[in-house]
Amino acid sequence: MIDRRPFASLGGADHGWLKARHHFSFAGYHDPERMGWGALRVWNDDEIAANSGFPPHPHADMEIVTYVRQGAITHKDSLGNEGRTAAGDVQVMSAGSGIRHAEYNLEDAATTLFQIWIETDRPGGPPAWGARPFPKGERAGRFVTLASGVEGDTDALPIRSPARVLGATLKAGESADYPLDPRRHAYLVASQGAVEVNGVRLDTRDGAAITGETALHVTALDDAEVVLVDAA
Repeated sequence: MIDRRPFASLGGADHGWLKARHHFSFAGYHDPERMGWGALRVWNDDEIAANSGFPPHPHADMEIVTYVRQGAITHKDSLGNEGRTAAGDVQVMSAGSGIRHAEYNLEDAATTLFQIWIETDRPGGPPAWGARPFPKGERAGRFVTLASGVEGDTDALPIRSPARVLGATLKAGESADYPLDPRRHAYLVASQGAVEVNGVRLDTRDGAAITGETALHVTALDDAEVVLVDAA
């Protein structure tokens, strides 16, 4: 089953400095049919104006993955971590027993990103943060695991959930495959370009909620970039 979620159907808010679209219920947007997808709780498509951002605020017991699409985001937290994550790169914050953090766009142009929240199966642990580059050339034509709590995924940023966040970059006409347990909950977004997922077309920034499938066959209709979450 593949349920296409057109970008135009997403919830959203315009705060001036932040233009947000929500794949699932979040903040002032509530849709009882879109409360999450398995352990995936939040997928926000954010545009943050230059020299603005989220002031310090708390989180607990959530795995928060930030995938920067354009520009860069600068992170600061109560553990003393500070870092700048640029387009194509990924940062992960395991909120654990509690952490305060701020996320600022200190660039001279808007930053766009996906913020993805995945529920943990190990609540109450020590909070942690990490970031790393994932060059798009290394995921050309194939899915690469960016963040994972699955045993054996040693090259990915760690999260405390039996889930994966993956990315792929495809030239027009190129395809990539991903095996999937049909009991799992997958969610795929076309970050750029149009793709077909098992024959279902997704345009740029559309989402697809997927379950009951044994594999995903993704074909790029244009030069495309996709982000996939495979969660319990």
